[in-house]
Amino acid sequence: MNIKHGLLPLSALLLSACMSQPDYRETTAELPVVASVDLDRYAGKWHEIARYPNWFERGCLTAVAEYTKLPDGKISVTNSCTKEDGDVDVAEGAARVVEGSNGARLKVKFAPSWVPFAEGDYWILHLEPDYSAVLVGEPKGQYLWILARDRSPPQATLDRILKKAEELGFETAPLVYAGNPD
Repeated sequence: MNIKHGLLPLSALLLSACMSQPDYRETTAELPVVASVDLDRYAGKWHEIARYPNWFERGCLTAVAEYTKLPDGKISVTNSCTKEDGDVDVAEGAARVVEGSNGARLKVKFAPSWVPFAEGDYWILHLEPDYSAVLVGEPKGQYLWILARDRSPPQATLDRILKKAEELGFETAPLVYAGNPD
């Protein structure tokens, strides 16, 4: 392998780690998560309904996340983003459950295993009882997603999730909805 080619991805990864993402959470109060998550039920396909703008999904019209529970207890993560020109970007990663969180707090990593600092928080803040929709975020308020099993969940479900986000101190105005690239 040419060293120049090996350093380029590492440089890009380090540069991206230095990029600043705005905080959209209006409080520093502790962020509660759901009591527990049945990861077997959570596994499967989720459509991104809305998200905070972020550098790694810039230009995405639609996005899909696929979660698969692995025998070792980890979760395989495959994110697909469809761009305006029809191209699809795919990112593969893995998640692990944070001990003591009953499946409600995960650490997700898309970087190679030898990059130790590249895990991100994935906290389940609201989950519909039938596992049809979810609010996912992280405590600083830099990232927030509304995901659903159906591409068009009922408005009442979205309203309930948006209200929960606001109760937790998240701004909802910055959300980018599927079909509207940022």
